[in-house]
Amino acid sequence: MSKQVTLKLGVEKNLKDITVDIADNTPKPWDGGDQLKFIGGKTSRNDGMDKVSGKAKYTFDIQLPGMLHAVFLRSPHASAVVKSVDTSKAEKYPGVKAVIPVKEQWPMAVRFAGQEILAIAAETQHQAEEALKLVAVEYERKPFVVDIEKAKNGKILVFDETVEEKKTEGDAPGGAAKVSQKGNVRGPRTNGNLSQVDTALAGSDVVVEATYTTQVQTHSAMETHGVVARWDADDQLTVWASTQGTFSVRDELADVFQLPKTNVRVYTEYMGGGFGAKFGAGVYGAMAAKLAKKTKAPVRLMLNRKEEHLAVGNRPSSVQTLKIGAGKDGKLKAIKLLSYGTAGVGTGAGSAGPARVMYFTVDNIFTEESDVFINAGPGAAFRAPGFPQGAFALEQSIDELAYKLAMDPLEFRKLNSATDLVRMAEYEIGAKKFGWEKRNPKVAADKGPIKKGYGMANSVWYYITGAGFQAAIQVNSDGSLELTNGVQDIGGGIRTVMAMVAAEELGLQPKDIVVKIGDTQYGLGPASGGSQTTAGITPAVRNAAYLAKMKMFDIAAPLLGVKPEELDLTDGKIVVAANPSKNLTWKQVASKIPGDKFTVIGERLKDHLEVRPRLLAGVQFAEVEVDTETGVIKVKRVVAVHDCGRPMNRLTLESQINGGVIQGISYALFENRLLDRNTGLMVNANFDQYKIAGSLDMPEIESIIIDVNNGQSSTGAMGIGEPATVPTAAAIANAFYHATGVRIRELPMTPAAVLKVLQG
Repeated sequence: MSKQVTLKLGVEKNLKDITVDIADNTPKPWDGGDQLKFIGGKTSRNDGMDKVSGKAKYTFDIQLPGMLHAVFLRSPHASAVVKSVDTSKAEKYPGVKAVIPVKEQWPMAVRFAGQEILAIAAETQHQAEEALKLVAVEYERKPFVVDIEKAKNGKILVFDETVEEKKTEGDAPGGAAKVSQKGNVRGPRTNGNLSQVDTALAGSDVVVEATYTTQVQTHSAMETHGVVARWDADDQLTVWASTQGTFSVRDELADVFQLPKTNVRVYTEYMGGGFGAKFGAGVYGAMAAKLAKKTKAPVRLMLNRKEEHLAVGNRPSSVQTLKIGAGKDGKLKAIKLLSYGTAGVGTGAGSAGPARVMYFTVDNIFTEESDVFINAGPGAAFRAPGFPQGAFALEQSIDELAYKLAMDPLEFRKLNSATDLVRMAEYEIGAKKFGWEKRNPKVAADKGPIKKGYGMANSVWYYITGAGFQAAIQVNSDGSLELTNGVQDIGGGIRTVMAMVAAEELGLQPKDIVVKIGDTQYGLGPASGGSQTTAGITPAVRNAAYLAKMKMFDIAAPLLGVKPEELDLTDGKIVVAANPSKNLTWKQVASKIPGDKFTVIGERLKDHLEVRPRLLAGVQFAEVEVDTETGVIKVKRVVAVHDCGRPMNRLTLESQINGGVIQGISYALFENRLLDRNTGLMVNANFDQYKIAGSLDMPEIESIIIDVNNGQSSTGAMGIGEPATVPTAAAIANAFYHATGVRIRELPMTPAAVLKVLQG
């Protein structure tokens, strides 16, 4: 059954009435006409005090009685075969309780330095690490290749067999399952009509073509990968995991040990970041559980910083040759991208997303992507997988084309985004905040060694959600209320947002809502990836709150002598809508609950309206200073304007955008995995040599969230975590060109790279 409602939908204040069908027993979706108390405002995190006081317990903090500590023995060679392993001395070392190889039988192929060979569990971390030194491994060293260009020729093969893409890799994980492979090259994967695009390019009045390269970036989350595993019975496994997907870890471990999913319980009450690399149980999760089973004791296995750099994921590199064409009128006619990159022994080096969807009205688009295998640690999904790389190339090409047409880069983008009402609003708001009109249209206008420049770049990401997620609300007779779901908080503040949504619907305060998350015994929740968490779980929360409200109305109606539909909830009171002075407090009604309490379950239903296009738009403006004598780029100011549907909590949204910009600056100027071509080893697997932007490198950041009411779900929420990091490097590169008159087409934009292009 369904019911019809009329919604005010649109961008900012430009709204129109749309009639839609929604499911019975669900609330009218929030729209542009609603004046809400909490949603869209700024609410401090409800777990902030726990975090700063140390009360919050991360996986790293878990301590259990009798807990053992585990460590990995990793290969020191980039390519080898493990012929044999002697662990007899290690097994006799004091405190050692178990030694388990990753593979049950030797020989074993090693394809990158840092690959796991075996794990040891001991009473202390020190004992386990000392025991590792006693393991004797016979390696047969093999030729290796860590240079992507050398790997392409296939003289040294990384794999003898076909490699399939994993669900945690790529910009569309699992979407490239059937791709050809020859030598070390997997692909190409193509999209579009090549001959049609070539014809359109030939017919373009203005064409630009260039090649762009981007580096490998490691995730570098504050909390490293790891788990604590405990068997409560032979077939009952409990795991504390630092993960972005409690349910994916549960499912993976259930599969490894051939258990029903209900026999595996995963906790992630707090986690210290992931950025895409923490979706599954990983080798470390499975090995910790195996060690725990063998020793009949809880086992803690947390990776160290070096292991993080080597073995559990990275943003793949890219080499992109981009050719785009336009008419004299400035209208884009064609986009052609040929790209490849390396995710080491993994897949997912695609970077074509922005070329395919940024300017979605362009008729002629062709993209080609390939993975090139090298002997290095595997790539993994990383905050907007493939999109910062793709935007770096595309948005510089767009700028270059605009200059070639003697057009303002902003006006050129407006011309080619005219049907995208969200993006057009962002252009107007962002340009005004940034002061774009005051920008000198002439490039390299400043005299002297310090040159100032202004640039911009577009962001795009997919609107991703899900269905079937369930939020439960329990209302007790003392008026207390508990909201539960198994979702984890990767740092976006979903606990707070869930409390805000429930409080808004129930006429209570967010502090009145006890939120419990990060436990797979609660209802199914989304993984924290693809910017889907808020869009996925908040409709379920609101739907649950609506059902709880209806239940309370049923109890209150006879007490107030009216029908349930005549009631409303506001400021902790259930009131007669036509006569608010006639009311009962929430606690008074709760005290009449039959049986002491009730529980309702709200589900995340499929969207009742299709969002077109299913994309999240954004634009960032950057101001930089370039020291042409030292090559140092200093980002002075960034204005970031983004769409996330209907904003839930502007405080945490601004925090997410700030974080995306900061990570984008770090990617643009500093971060770079360096491999020794002679040894195959990563030479900067630490935070001393692997440079990450610090507080002194940060500019003034102004984050702006625009109001977009799509009415697609009961909350209208969409994501923000990924889009905010997509355009930053491109905006900085375009500002660099405006400052110097020279293009820089490689990342990171280090002083050496800057001086190289400035000196020709």
